[in-house]
Amino acid sequence: MIKKSTHYLIIFTLILTSSCSSKKDLIYFQFDEIDQSKVSNDYQLKFKPDDLLQIIVSSEDLISAQPFNLPVISSSVTTVNAQGNPKLMSYLVDKNGEIEFPVLGKLKLGGLTRIEAIELIKNRLTPSYLKDPVVNILITNFKITVIGDVSKPLVYNVDNERITILDAIGFAGDLSISGKRQNVTVIREENNMKNKYVVDLTSNKIITSPVYYLQQNDVIYIEQNYAKMQDASYTRNTGLFISLGSVIISLLTILTR
Repeated sequence: MIKKSTHYLIIFTLILTSSCSSKKDLIYFQFDEIDQSKVSNDYQLKFKPDDLLQIIVSSEDLISAQPFNLPVISSSVTTVNAQGNPKLMSYLVDKNGEIEFPVLGKLKLGGLTRIEAIELIKNRLTPSYLKDPVVNILITNFKITVIGDVSKPLVYNVDNERITILDAIGFAGDLSISGKRQNVTVIREENNMKNKYVVDLTSNKIITSPVYYLQQNDVIYIEQNYAKMQDASYTRNTGLFISLGSVIISLLTILTR
């Protein structure tokens, strides 16, 4: 009778622990060939509504360039005195894709790449205001969010706007061993709509995915695998499982006498 009880206990334990991650669930870039014709090494993001743009205009004639570089004073008040730290103004891209720029007025930058926006501003400045102006544009509120089954789920502010999904996962300390590598979700706002993309980190096709290069405000979600969810459920109900297991073993023992 003791042997039979032990046998049933082993079976019961195996059922609870049967969902373990295999090697093929964990290794990146295992499957599929890379279609080199679809690989883009010249990715350029486009400006969107709610982007904060810092625009710096310079020229040989520094005095003439000043009206296009409006400073903002961020003050720090102490009990002794107030100190001001000058910095350049940032321009918010509105829902119509426009900014209000000094002297030039409304400029439609939404939907343009950095190079296209720079050319637009330079063309508006030349020759009426400046000769051979140099324009630089930076998004000051570029951020991506990584949540779910990773080591460090956070909102990450990004200085370099050319960032891949692999970079973002690296920022987050990589997926936990229980994270589903075959079902990574990227939520992206496009044309005033929220679109969802699902990618497989175990496939080389991720390199040609439309979300391989991330855009501002992208959200990456890593789902837990079935074993982790079952483990969480088991942990919450450990006492119930133990009692249930004891009852099942007792019933089986009585029935097989």
